[in-house]
Amino acid sequence: MNVLQRTLERRFLRGTRWLEQRLGAAKGIKWLLSYVFPDHWSFLLGEIALYAFIVLVGTGTFLALYYIPGDSQVIYHGPYALLQGEQMSEAYRSVVDLSFSVPAGLLFRQAHHWAADVFVAAIVLHLCRIFFTGAYRKPRDVNYFIGLTMLMLAILEGFAGYSLIDDLLSGMGLAIAYGVALSLPGIGAQLGYLVWGGPFPGSSSFLPRLEIVHVFLIPGTLAVLITLHLVMIMRQHHSQFPGPGRRERNVVGTPLWPAYALRSIGLLLAVAGVLFLLGGLVQINPIWQWGPFHPYLSENGAQPDWYIGWLIGALRLMPNWEPAIGNYTLIPNPFWGGAAFPLFVFIVMFAWPAIERRFTRDHLRHDLLDRPRDRPTRTAIGAAFLSWVMIIFAVGSTDRLFFRLHISYTAQIHFWRAGVWVLPILIFFITRSACRSLRRTDTHPMRAWQGTVVRRGPDGSITRLGDSADRTQSRPSEEPVGTVPAESER
Repeated sequence: MNVLQRTLERRFLRGTRWLEQRLGAAKGIKWLLSYVFPDHWSFLLGEIALYAFIVLVGTGTFLALYYIPGDSQVIYHGPYALLQGEQMSEAYRSVVDLSFSVPAGLLFRQAHHWAADVFVAAIVLHLCRIFFTGAYRKPRDVNYFIGLTMLMLAILEGFAGYSLIDDLLSGMGLAIAYGVALSLPGIGAQLGYLVWGGPFPGSSSFLPRLEIVHVFLIPGTLAVLITLHLVMIMRQHHSQFPGPGRRERNVVGTPLWPAYALRSIGLLLAVAGVLFLLGGLVQINPIWQWGPFHPYLSENGAQPDWYIGWLIGALRLMPNWEPAIGNYTLIPNPFWGGAAFPLFVFIVMFAWPAIERRFTRDHLRHDLLDRPRDRPTRTAIGAAFLSWVMIIFAVGSTDRLFFRLHISYTAQIHFWRAGVWVLPILIFFITRSACRSLRRTDTHPMRAWQGTVVRRGPDGSITRLGDSADRTQSRPSEEPVGTVPAESER
């Protein structure tokens, strides 16, 4: 390992010298290589999202070489026997051929699909970490807004991706999206006609336009936002959890080179390896089972990707309420679950930093993170809001519960129309009580199995070291290696 490290260092020094002689970049490279990253597992969630995006770009480039965005109807004569003689669009046939005829085509398609699911999941978990630790506070609120924008684009990108296939699942999803677009007050009909190029299922130019959006526009925007996100993090330096030697304006952790860079490269390879293992071993979105989309067909067994489930659940929960004046419907029913609900969720998340500042009157800069237990009210509100969205997400599976377990679909909907409001309130009070209890005792619920740490004094007395303050006193007080001051202190 030492030989490899010295070899890499020599090559980096040679490359740095080459750049310095031509661009004068040695100072910037030195600053970059000495940048310190905090050592905490939760910071890896953002990196997993980044590496899933890299896999998405690589596999998506491969898939784009074989995909044909056409709606012209053809007869299938490929290797999959159950579709022999079926009428389908060129788009659907190209994806079926990609899955069965192109070497490694099914592997790349399924790895791409798994990467999309992991990408959205990692962003959601990363945002949860940011919220519950207060990492969105000044001066990182702008970066928080960028992260929320990336989540919105990632959901839209995923929906556009599997809508390109033109199978029965994607066709039904587009039909629902078309109905939601039409339900927008005032502009719905014009918007639906503009996006689809005519009445559903749209004109022959719809799929080529959707491909441009999926392959170029949204990925390009995401790449710009990711770059801006990383630049802002390094400009402001990372936030960190409180601990020995950690102050508001310094960072304690691991320098980028060589330790963190090698660790990050290992994580990149691990994420890519897991995604390709999933793509090769775990089936996802078997489009040959759904069959091609035709407007006169429907299918109850197919389910959308998980990040669309919360919208399906909202559409199912919404009562049949449509405000009207005479015979004119002001707001069609699909608007509430398909547009108003996600819009409300994101408005609340975008507005939260300002809401918290308004009630706490805290306008200071924060570089040290909070433990969730230390902010019981914020943690309880976040848990209640998250559970509200998750319950609506779970309602999206009520039809499968009816089909598999024979639980009345109507009874489920009536139960959750009340439960979706009652359970988050209970979760709020339970979470706040748990946080207050943990803050008083300062115990770690996941480390209780380790037993109680005690210390025997000179007089024979025994003191329990159950809190972090006591344990911190037994540690060296000097700053550990890897402490770098913030730019304002340099």
